[in-house]
Amino acid sequence: MERQFEVLTMGRVGVDVYPHQIGVGLEDVTSFGKFLGGSATNVAVAAARHGRRSAVITKVGADPFGRFVRKALIGYGVSDRFLGESADLPTPVTFCEIFPPDDFPLYFYRAPKAPDLDLTPDELDFDAIRAADVFWVTVTGLSQEPSRTATLAALEARGRRGVTVLDLDYRPMFWTSRDEARYWVGEALGQVTVTAGNLDECETAVGTRDPHEAAKALRGKGVSLAVVKQGPRGVLAVDDGGAVVVPPVPVEVVNGLGAGDAFGGALCHGLLSGWDTRRAIEFANAAGAHVAGELSCADAMPTEAQVLAKLAEATRV
Repeated sequence: MERQFEVLTMGRVGVDVYPHQIGVGLEDVTSFGKFLGGSATNVAVAAARHGRRSAVITKVGADPFGRFVRKALIGYGVSDRFLGESADLPTPVTFCEIFPPDDFPLYFYRAPKAPDLDLTPDELDFDAIRAADVFWVTVTGLSQEPSRTATLAALEARGRRGVTVLDLDYRPMFWTSRDEARYWVGEALGQVTVTAGNLDECETAVGTRDPHEAAKALRGKGVSLAVVKQGPRGVLAVDDGGAVVVPPVPVEVVNGLGAGDAFGGALCHGLLSGWDTRRAIEFANAAGAHVAGELSCADAMPTEAQVLAKLAEATRV
């Protein structure tokens, strides 16, 4: 019988189509690269790079891109055990433009509905969800039915066992309004132990962009560890031991997309390793910086040795 997963994620998957030309609009791009993508999927890949047994609960179309996703997952060491298939919805494709250091417009092709938002509760393995050491869900999974009901059912079945994470991955194009998103995030917050998000995502979750106030509000919902990413001001993490602020890691940004997912997989690794909060956040922050210096997302997820090298490099700067 397969052992339980150390990291089990649930949420978005797709194919990222990224331009080889940097600093030009899509209308002028002449060639592209194809990569595995999707926030929850990237986190599972990142965790696998650190040697963790990982899997993702998601769904693709019955098409060549869906076959690519399955093949890529296996190639990265991520189990495809919970990768479902939709008979009539296409595997999503996402394009981006790359204008370093901080402008990376995304164009999601997820109509009429992405298969990962068509997940239903009866497609879930609740025993696996309860057994995983880390269970990671994203806000995007709350944006439409039946995925919303499935995500909340998974969290209820989980019952805050182990480490239960809500990635505050707020994408406005997936919602009718920020208020709608805040309502459903509020429904999920009472069932998780860890949250991670940037200032805009924290504002969506609890109504404030002030990092310390946001962390306090998240903790007030019962969250044990609130992680607030502050961009050039570093990362704030607040748990029962108090507040920790970790400075940013210097990097020449190539593509900022995927850095947060690298952060997430590395955070899972740090928490599973029993590290204290400062060490776990420093490690996760360096993992994000590593990916920000690369073109792709999943392909660029670093190993522990690469993250430690990035940390050592940062201390020499």
